[in-house]
Amino acid sequence: MIGKSERGPVAIEAIQEHKAALPHAVGGAPTFVAKAIKNRRCSHSATSHGSVYEFEVKDMPVTVAVDSSGASVPNTGPAGVAKRIKEFKIPVAVA
Repeated sequence: MIGKSERGPVAIEAIQEHKAALPHAVGGAPTFVAKAIKNRRCSHSATSHGSVYEFEVKDMPVTVAVDSSGASVPNTGPAGVAKRIKEFKIPVAVA
């Protein structure tokens, strides 16, 4: 899934079950991602969320947002940032 926002628990469970990964490209990176796709195959079409494609890629510039173990950056990221703020003793003020 490219260009999609954070995935919910059902999607994360499916990613984990199928030992897949969810790549995430930010900013202008989707242009580079498109150039990295060398081959594609539609593995499932007409699902409730659209078609599912398998891509063959080379030198794909993305970050893994959900890995095959189910770890999700949208779920783990905020906790990691909060921990760093405490470790570095960065003052946080509420406006």
